[in-house]
Amino acid sequence: STEDQLIRSKAVERMEYWKNYREPVKPPVTIRQEPSYGSAISTTLRSSYKTLSLSEVHSMPNVSMRVRDEYGFSGHSIINHNYNLKTIKGDKVVVDNATGLMWHQNGSDKKVKWKKVQEWINEFNSRKHVRYTDWRLPTAEEAASLLESSKKNGDLYIDPIFSNRQKRIWTGDKFDSPRAWRVHFGSGHVSWEGSIRSNYVRPVRSVLSKDVNSSYQSGRDTGQVQVTPQ
Repeated sequence: STEDQLIRSKAVERMEYWKNYREPVKPPVTIRQEPSYGSAISTTLRSSYKTLSLSEVHSMPNVSMRVRDEYGFSGHSIINHNYNLKTIKGDKVVVDNATGLMWHQNGSDKKVKWKKVQEWINEFNSRKHVRYTDWRLPTAEEAASLLESSKKNGDLYIDPIFSNRQKRIWTGDKFDSPRAWRVHFGSGHVSWEGSIRSNYVRPVRSVLSKDVNSSYQSGRDTGQVQVTPQ
């Protein structure tokens, strides 16, 4: 009958439809991510000061040591640095995206005795260099991170992006009460030295951990160095 033919025709149409049916391809979904300001940091260095024993310095991370001795060690950093030189308000700074640190490109013009270091830092911060007032001495780990494997800046084991005036610098870490750790770029040596001696100062600040996070109120990295009057 005509009705049966119509039913069979509709059934054939449905069979042909499902035989050739393909799932529709969904458009790709784009996920928008907020920028991660700290994602460039590949190495996080200790930023709080400590009293370090000789054995602790001999076990310092992120360095390759050629010689260990009774004063410290000779060696170089194994960090793959990403230095960027910037000029802000007439001051030159070096931002290391690998460690999240901002270094003053040079530092003190003259050598400073250990007991005068905090006074120098306070005065430096009072002048608001590069707009900031949280400059401090580096820890031994941070200062040692600047050591290069060969003399790249005249006769110094430091990248030429830095001034070569500061041949040896104080750190904020102590060895014991009258002695503190310093880094010598002329010899590539990290060693303790008596507080009556003088070294240069190269200020640093933790740029990527502070500037991006407006809630940074922990009180760390204030540059407060404890010294023993002589």
